[in-house]
Amino acid sequence: MIKYTKLFIIFLLAAIAFQARAQSTATTSSPYSQYGIGDLTPMLLPQNRAMGGISTATNIINRYMSINPQNPASYGAIALTTIDAGLFANTLSLSQSGQPTQKNSNFSLSHVTFAIPVSRASALSFGLMPYSQVGYNYTKTFKGFGTGSPVDTNLVNNIYSGEGGLSKAYLGYGFTIARNLLLGANVAYIFGDLKHYQQVEMPDLFGSLSTRVERDNAIGGMSYDFGAQYIWDLSLTRHVTFGYSGSAKSQLNSKSSYIVSHYTFDANGNRSTDIDSAINQQNTPGKLALPQIHHFGISYQQDGKFLVGADYSLGNWSQLTIDGVNQGMANSRTLNIGGQYTPYINSINNYLATVDYRLGIMLENTYYNVPNPSGGGNTNITSKALTLGVGMPLRGTLTSFYKINLTAEIGQRGTLNNGLVKENYVNFRLGFTLNDKWFQRYKFD
Repeated sequence: MIKYTKLFIIFLLAAIAFQARAQSTATTSSPYSQYGIGDLTPMLLPQNRAMGGISTATNIINRYMSINPQNPASYGAIALTTIDAGLFANTLSLSQSGQPTQKNSNFSLSHVTFAIPVSRASALSFGLMPYSQVGYNYTKTFKGFGTGSPVDTNLVNNIYSGEGGLSKAYLGYGFTIARNLLLGANVAYIFGDLKHYQQVEMPDLFGSLSTRVERDNAIGGMSYDFGAQYIWDLSLTRHVTFGYSGSAKSQLNSKSSYIVSHYTFDANGNRSTDIDSAINQQNTPGKLALPQIHHFGISYQQDGKFLVGADYSLGNWSQLTIDGVNQGMANSRTLNIGGQYTPYINSINNYLATVDYRLGIMLENTYYNVPNPSGGGNTNITSKALTLGVGMPLRGTLTSFYKINLTAEIGQRGTLNNGLVKENYVNFRLGFTLNDKWFQRYKFD
């Protein structure tokens, strides 16, 4: 029976992964995602997200094997076959001075990850996770055609929209040297489509030509992550862990399309099919250059009781280029602080005492360097969030352990200054963790 259960889990997760690959709808609703390669998504699972996003110096969390793709060195501590899969949902409120508040919500698969021990001191991990997301749709309406005449009342709609994003499929290996030093690396394939549209319409002027501009980048290429952790044992149950991980500079292949077409509206306001394509350039080869990224972390853990830690990350995103054009982004800086507490992990009569309670904060100078609509240069967009969550153990067996991880992030990004947009969001994440002893050879007397 256990064998068939394992096969069913593998089949189910494979089907979910295939479905996620086939998705084409946007999974974010942020106007800031029109810049760069969209909203960046760190390689964090819900249990790390709930602790403010700390991950660089974490591996085993409260005796549970935890997959941590952000630092592949952590795989060296995995002693049981581990599966982790989850879902993501959010609500987003957009505010701008002089404009009504807009609310949106999104739902998607967040991750599918696996880890398999290779030896007593090493493990292999692989999975599929989002890397960036693009999704926005807004309209700017002007009167007249720029003549400045008060009698010119024709409306011109500038419509901006985008969708798509990048996913990251990775394969990693981590191992332990002399018990206290862990090293590891990931080889990953980043792929997806970044689609941006701009339309200029004059719906009230019968017979006038409207214009649609479509820019599409189909991305695919290899990237590389690496990491190290050093565990300083203060006692048998208390440990301080120092961690570093990074992503190397990468050149991804890009095939870009640029199409400019025209269409009209009839007397009833119905749009016609495209009349022509003034420009039709498709599948132009190029490169997307990703920058180097660094993560530094420290954590302190008492086994079965608590974990606290902090991370600091730097991304050289000012070096981001697409088809040889620098995207004008800023270097990112992120501070993560958080931890978890478990009242009594071995309690038999009090289930709430066995639950992990998690809390943290995230402070970030994002890579968005946005032109001010009101003029006067650019603004570096900042973000801050409070994170909280629980890890709820489920009944297992002598060799199988299960946990449900629930996480909420309550945050704010952007500003109302300079005509920009402020985002208030709540992100929800649900993850399921399985630890089990697979591939075991039993001996019979």
